[in-house]
Amino acid sequence: MTTLLKLPSKLTIETLDAGKPEGRFSETEDNGPEQIARVLDPGNGRTWGYVVVDNTRRGPGLGGIRLAEDISIDEVKRLARAMTLKNSASCLPFGGGKSGLAVDPRVLKNDPAMKADLVALFAEALFPLTQYVPAPDMGIDENDVQLIQDVFSRLRQSGQPRRSAAGRPVQNGGIPIDQWGLTAHGLFAAAVALENQFPDFRIKNARAVIQGYGSVGSWTAVKLHAAGALIAGASDINAALWNPSGLDVEELNRIRTLPGGLSNYTGKTDRRFTPSRLDWLLEAPCDLLVPSARPDAVTSRNADRVQCRFILQGANNPSNKMTEYYLEKRRNILSLADFIVNAGGVIGCAVEIKMDLEKEYRSKVLATGPRPYLENLIHHTVSRNIFEIFERLSQDKNGGTVFREEALHLAKERLLSSKSEYWM
Repeated sequence: MTTLLKLPSKLTIETLDAGKPEGRFSETEDNGPEQIARVLDPGNGRTWGYVVVDNTRRGPGLGGIRLAEDISIDEVKRLARAMTLKNSASCLPFGGGKSGLAVDPRVLKNDPAMKADLVALFAEALFPLTQYVPAPDMGIDENDVQLIQDVFSRLRQSGQPRRSAAGRPVQNGGIPIDQWGLTAHGLFAAAVALENQFPDFRIKNARAVIQGYGSVGSWTAVKLHAAGALIAGASDINAALWNPSGLDVEELNRIRTLPGGLSNYTGKTDRRFTPSRLDWLLEAPCDLLVPSARPDAVTSRNADRVQCRFILQGANNPSNKMTEYYLEKRRNILSLADFIVNAGGVIGCAVEIKMDLEKEYRSKVLATGPRPYLENLIHHTVSRNIFEIFERLSQDKNGGTVFREEALHLAKERLLSSKSEYWM
């Protein structure tokens, strides 16, 4: 863990070549991202992060800012592609984008003033990238997004188009994505859809394992537990806990933001894993496995040892098509694609921006109540997409198609359609 971090006096954006690699025998997916930029310190050339705008066919590239010490340009590109698919599958008026800063979020958590300075520097660097709309992600919350919006407002000159950042605090007219558990609400909607699709599956008494007990994972646990599920496993960067009879969700939520996180758990556990073995929890027997941390949680590395019935992908890119094909066709484990089931957060961001721009829409949302309006919209969007994908799969006479493939077809059809459809 990094203990010393010295911020630059300024951050700037350097646009990189986003063209397809020459000499390849096959085209890259949709010819790659539209825009790639490096975030750097102009004083010494040090790279502080990356910004990728993947596709703007449906609108500006909307996607969160991720803080991770080991963030790479490839990870940001993959995440931006996931946002394109997510926004198009959810029929939102946005394309896909993503950004990442190569810093340890634990260091910034202990120094809020330094974090605010870094976020402000990054916002100043982002301002010229008008096709990117930043939002919360790992390490970035609604207060950080508000700071970005404030910087955008300060830099905006008369006559320039308004720049938006989405996911601001509710008292400032925003939609608090994490505080309301909106991403998790999509995952819960997916679990309810599974009940309707599989008569022998019920959330009540189902065992769930949550990998990554942050904003998404903790709210998913709360919603599943309230519906009668047992939260048999949970992990963060400090510890992984397992109790087949169920962990104490109230205690998990109380300790998750303390120093040491889940390592402070005092309830009964059958097994505990240290930071070097956190991924072992992914192999625990359960009905619902919810990977909600970084990419590549379930891959060929552990696909033979996973013991669940369904995977609800709370994280972006926690698996891949080849692994999911093996799981579904060889092991009868159904994995529901990330860009279908974890769309709740980005739906909240889209509603916030539309409320800012359209008074009539804002009045409509406020009349219902922003939170119930959003929960209904998220449930409708995720459920409708899941049922449509299952309907498409039922038409596959050869049985060779998996959930992710039909989800990709659905998202790309909506992305490339000459007449865009919106569900907001």
